[in-house]
Amino acid sequence: MNTYRYKARNAAGKTVNGVINAPDEFSAVQKVRETAPVILEIVPVKSDSEKNGMLSMEIGGKPKVKADSLAMMCSQFSILLQSGIHIARCIELVANQTENKRLKKILKDIADDVAEGGGVASSFERSGEGIFPPTFIETVRAGELAGTLEKSFDQLETYFSKSYANSEKIKAAMRYPIFVVVIAIIVVIIVMVRVVPVLTNVFASMGGELPWITQSLIATSNFFAKWWLVMVIAILAIVVACKVYFGTEKGRLVKGKLQLQLPIIGKINILSGSAHFASTMSVMLLSGLTVNRATEVTSRVMTNAIMQDDVAAMTGRLEEGHPLGECILKCDYFPENLRQMTAIGEESGELAETLNVVGDYYTNEADHATAAALAKLEPGMMVVLALFAGWIVIAIYMPMFTVYNMF
Repeated sequence: MNTYRYKARNAAGKTVNGVINAPDEFSAVQKVRETAPVILEIVPVKSDSEKNGMLSMEIGGKPKVKADSLAMMCSQFSILLQSGIHIARCIELVANQTENKRLKKILKDIADDVAEGGGVASSFERSGEGIFPPTFIETVRAGELAGTLEKSFDQLETYFSKSYANSEKIKAAMRYPIFVVVIAIIVVIIVMVRVVPVLTNVFASMGGELPWITQSLIATSNFFAKWWLVMVIAILAIVVACKVYFGTEKGRLVKGKLQLQLPIIGKINILSGSAHFASTMSVMLLSGLTVNRATEVTSRVMTNAIMQDDVAAMTGRLEEGHPLGECILKCDYFPENLRQMTAIGEESGELAETLNVVGDYYTNEADHATAAALAKLEPGMMVVLALFAGWIVIAIYMPMFTVYNMF
């Protein structure tokens, strides 16, 4: 059971304060309304162990559950529920099969809470605070209220499987360019720190004037050898400063705008954001959430700050009675096709299905755009590396020809 502190107004219009025990917030609200119909405020009261959470907190903070683990877990829940097993027992069975010790403990706590009468979504939200995404919590809550939990878990399995597959495609596409860059940096460091100083001493002992290209290579090597520590500190300082700045409200918006306006990368981010919006909205609506609530949850899971604020602003306009197709026109960075298809889906009464198709379309478009960008990036990297390698080779061989001419 959990403890909640509340402020409410009773039938006589008098403000009352109190504390109440209930399995979840929803149950607490129902109990308070029996004596005080108007709820002004209700907040959970943290226990001493929660207040001193830093003392018992596991090292490493609260890492979120990965998309592939969520997909597997949702698939297990769906299958077990369809077989007629009670949800508390389902959670316990999945917990027993989970290898991650931290997640296993959380699932066991959730199973105990649900077995005692707590709500499924509320238990996941409370016991797994910070590690389960809002999409998961809200879809489970909608399925719980509608009595279709197995369907909600099935939809979540599809959603998280797609998310994991898309992220893996991007990672796989980026592995080769990153590998090439890392190897190039290592080779450059070895050449500048080990090879060039040795050659410099050899050339100096032979006498004669070194070509300008060799002098430039030696000067670069000496610069790195002398200032490498300062450069590392400067880079780390810039990274920390950017992280702090982008953590502010203004910095968050600046970063979001840059992500959408940069050449090539901006187009990929717009397509990815559109796919994320459409897919998440589709899952929320199929699980039974209202358009207002689905938009609110979707705004919280959008990764780009500008798109997140645009979607969040749609919630207020929806509550004023405007249709979604009209509200989405205010979102500047969403493609025209997404706006039109959303309006058509809303008018036809098949908004969730339409958004699902649109989400798949923009996912494919984002994949193609990423592949095209990488196809252009790899030859460009090869050209840059070839020019750099050519500079080093010429700078090393030219003094040799000069020495040969001296004999």
